[in-house]
Amino acid sequence: MHNDAENRREYGTEDYIRYVLDRYSNTIVKLSYTYVQNICDAEDIAQDVLLALMRRGKPFESDDYEKAWILRTTINKSKNHLKSGWVKRTVSFTEAEENNLKSADELNADEENQVMEAVLSLPEKYRTPIHLFYYDGYSINEIAAIIGKKPATVGTLLARGRTRLKELMIGGFDDE
Repeated sequence: MHNDAENRREYGTEDYIRYVLDRYSNTIVKLSYTYVQNICDAEDIAQDVLLALMRRGKPFESDDYEKAWILRTTINKSKNHLKSGWVKRTVSFTEAEENNLKSADELNADEENQVMEAVLSLPEKYRTPIHLFYYDGYSINEIAAIIGKKPATVGTLLARGRTRLKELMIGGFDDE
C-alpha cells in the first residue's frame, strides 16, 4: 500500500494525473465558478489549471504547497478570464436562455441556489474566503496562504462577508 501512495504521487505520471483529478477537479471548478459564474467557463478554467500543473515540470515540496499553488492558479486564471475581451463582448447561452431552461435539479435545489446566489453576489474579497472556508473546508491560516493575506485579515473578511450574507438572506426570507 505504501508503494501505491508513492506511485500515485510521483509527479508527471499517469497515476499522479488521476490523483490530481480525483482530489482537485471539483474544487477547481467550484472555485472558478464563484468568479466566472458560468459552468462551461469554469470547466475550461479547470482544464487550463490542470494543464498548467502538468507543464510546471517539477514536483511540489508538500501537499500544502501543491494545494496552495492549484488554488492560487485557479483564482488567477479566473480573474484573467474575466478580463479577457471575449468575455466582455459575449453573452453566455445560459444567460440568454436563463428563464426558459430550468432543469428539475435546479427546481429541487432552489434553497441551495439562493444561498449560492447570495455568495456569488458578494464582492470578490468576501466571496473567495467564504467559498474556501465553507465550501472547501480550508482553515483561516490556509486561506491566508492561498490568497496572500494575513490570517487576521482573512478572519475580518469572513466576518464581514457573513454579515453581508445574513443581510442578503434575511432580506430574501422576509417573503416567507
